[in-house]
Amino acid sequence: MLTSSDFVALCQIQVATLTQKLGAVWSIVYLTEELAAKENSQAKLIPIFAYPDLAAWQKAKPSSGGRLLQEIGENIPKLLPDTAPTPVPLPVKEFWQDNTLLQSLVPTRQIVLPLIYEGMLMGLLVTGREDRTWNERERKEIETIAQTLAIACALDRRREWFEQQLGKQQHLQQQQRDLLDNLLHQFRNPLTALRTFGKLLLKRFAPEDANRAVADNIVRESDRLQELLKQFDRAIDLTVDDLEPQKVLPVLTKAKPLPLLPAGNNNQLCVVSQVLAPLVESAKVLAQERNLSLEASIPVNAPAVKADERALREVLSNLIDNALKYTPAGGQINIVSGITQGSFQGIEISDTGLGIPSADLGKVFERHYRGVQKNSAIPGTGLGLAIALELVQQMQGEIEVFSPASNGLGTKFIVWLPLV
Repeated sequence: MLTSSDFVALCQIQVATLTQKLGAVWSIVYLTEELAAKENSQAKLIPIFAYPDLAAWQKAKPSSGGRLLQEIGENIPKLLPDTAPTPVPLPVKEFWQDNTLLQSLVPTRQIVLPLIYEGMLMGLLVTGREDRTWNERERKEIETIAQTLAIACALDRRREWFEQQLGKQQHLQQQQRDLLDNLLHQFRNPLTALRTFGKLLLKRFAPEDANRAVADNIVRESDRLQELLKQFDRAIDLTVDDLEPQKVLPVLTKAKPLPLLPAGNNNQLCVVSQVLAPLVESAKVLAQERNLSLEASIPVNAPAVKADERALREVLSNLIDNALKYTPAGGQINIVSGITQGSFQGIEISDTGLGIPSADLGKVFERHYRGVQKNSAIPGTGLGLAIALELVQQMQGEIEVFSPASNGLGTKFIVWLPLV
């Protein structure tokens, strides 16, 4: 049960009225932990506001007040009104007059009024004074205060419910947004490769070759798809602030992205060379186009690992794409698999590129984080490494990053996967 500061402030104002206008020397407001109805109700009372403070009141009223509330708590099911299937408002005055049990429990200088709204018990208002009993006019004023607190409590609980629903909706929207980001990012890598292959075909066909038009169409449609991707990115960026739940309401549960790939068997036997070799062949074509040197060492007899092939392909594709993207012309890229350490096999991807500043090194796996590259001309969304990390963790593996990699240059990533 969450009680707002506004409701506590209202309790303070109403209790002040009891004290200053009606001469109450102590008052306390209880709320039920859960809304209680007639059938088999076991309502736990929680003190929300007391005057004087709760500790002082309990010390001053150890015999009468404490025993009184204990007896009332034990008899709450008997005190509740009979309600129809659809609860209807019940005037507190009628409830008080009809409950002889409640009247028998309460001394004449103490008043205990239930906070009832739409047939539901929301709590109790307990107040008292020592010098005189309450007259009928004073009792009616106290009943009005009880009704006010009951309505305010109902509104407060509705607010709590709406906030919970809004938090769940924002959680779902964040999951959907993360999944869309992942899919768009996974779409971008093969599209870049497709466009590069189309450009290479254009160079190989003579101007009069009929197939040149096909290659030209491949490049043109790839450019069109890349422009659509940019529009998707801009549309997503417009909603980033709106989908930050913590800026509106605290999220009840920590948002966790939806699965990045369809459910696969992360414990299946996977031969790294079969996944890595085709990626290296494609990367060599891209490296040649960008005037880069790419060397690979992929032993075909290396032990198998426990991994999902689709997930591993996405991880390695992201890391190789980053090496190609952040290594200037004339640079070197090295890919080595079959590294063993304990019960894990490592796949190492290193380059002689720009490297990662020490200030950014600890944040490279955060979603949408690009660090100093954010202001560069190199395109990116800051999602590749975040996706790679989550996929590797789903496969019970790890990723290490080192920058500079060697001789003060470049970056090195090592993906560790459990051996079969």
